[in-house]
Amino acid sequence: MSVTLEHVTRTVDGMATIRDVSLTLERGTLSVLLGPTLSGKTSIMRLLAGLDKPATGRVLVDGNDVTGADVRRRSVAMVYQQFINYPSLTVYENIASPLRVQGRPREEIDRRVQEAAKLLRLEPYLKRTPLQLSGGQQQRTAIARALVKGADLVLLDEPLANLDYKLREELRAELPRIFEASGSIFVYATTEPSEALLLGGNTVCMWEGQVLQAGDTSRVYRQPDTLRVAQVFSDPPLNIVGIEKKNGSVQYAGGIQAPATGLYAQLADGPYRVGFRAHQLEVANGVAGRHAFHATVTVTEITGSESFVHLNRDASNWVAVLPGVHEYEPGHVLDAVLDPDNVFVFDAADRLVAAPGKAFSSEGHRASREENAAKRSSA
Repeated sequence: MSVTLEHVTRTVDGMATIRDVSLTLERGTLSVLLGPTLSGKTSIMRLLAGLDKPATGRVLVDGNDVTGADVRRRSVAMVYQQFINYPSLTVYENIASPLRVQGRPREEIDRRVQEAAKLLRLEPYLKRTPLQLSGGQQQRTAIARALVKGADLVLLDEPLANLDYKLREELRAELPRIFEASGSIFVYATTEPSEALLLGGNTVCMWEGQVLQAGDTSRVYRQPDTLRVAQVFSDPPLNIVGIEKKNGSVQYAGGIQAPATGLYAQLADGPYRVGFRAHQLEVANGVAGRHAFHATVTVTEITGSESFVHLNRDASNWVAVLPGVHEYEPGHVLDAVLDPDNVFVFDAADRLVAAPGKAFSSEGHRASREENAAKRSSA
């Protein structure tokens, strides 16, 4: 089975919430919709489910146009951010409810409920009601009910957002195993880059109703097509600084000048923007081959295993994630250090021209953009 959105647009009260989106989802795949609130993730899911009809474009299932077809005619299950269970029914009956609606035989119902309960580790709780469960167990019950339905397409709209940290981590670790065992098409919406990386599969980066980039999660993370994609796929926020490449050296915004080594060496002369994630920014002194900036500490957040050091440099706010405990006081001045081989470089149009482990020549970058455009048009 495949599900395709073909040049789909969705408008609400005259405003476009989805803008010319094309996607193809294949059986047995997981696609993560990654983007901030109001980027269009839920709107995409509602179009896939048949709950909404696009203003333009088509929805195809195995090549057949189902645009506007009633949701009851589609093999779809959806899990929402809130725990949606029947409070008066046991966990067993909650999971069994879609099978009873389908009129399945009693033996089949029992077999499929037991299989789903085992997969979601709910076997000890089948006789309890949802109110006797923890938040994670309630959400697992909702997921089990979606899986037992046997739907070809399973949509999960930020299903872990309302859980506490421990429960989120527990379910995040289990979900890849559950997805792999199911064999359905899974679409998972999240605002958290770390969740996309943990789940793997494919990631669709979204911004203001548009698909910015789609592909293998690791590749999108490591080689964002544009500055905006890198920003969407960075938490803490992406650190950014402007540079000017000229005559074998780079001039950073704020007056720092350094030799054009590392990824900078291949760049043609001209202006660029350099992006680097928090873990790519170090704190050190006198490291050969690195570019150092005097920065002032504004806040230090200690999680135990890591320290998030917030810095102010030339009116820009940066964040460095350092392993271990670092107790820098506000106002402390230190050297923030960049490795010129470990940054993202974007041209004046904010397109990626160099990245760690991947260098683009001007011609290669143009070919890469044309290849990505061809893939999107054929999706």
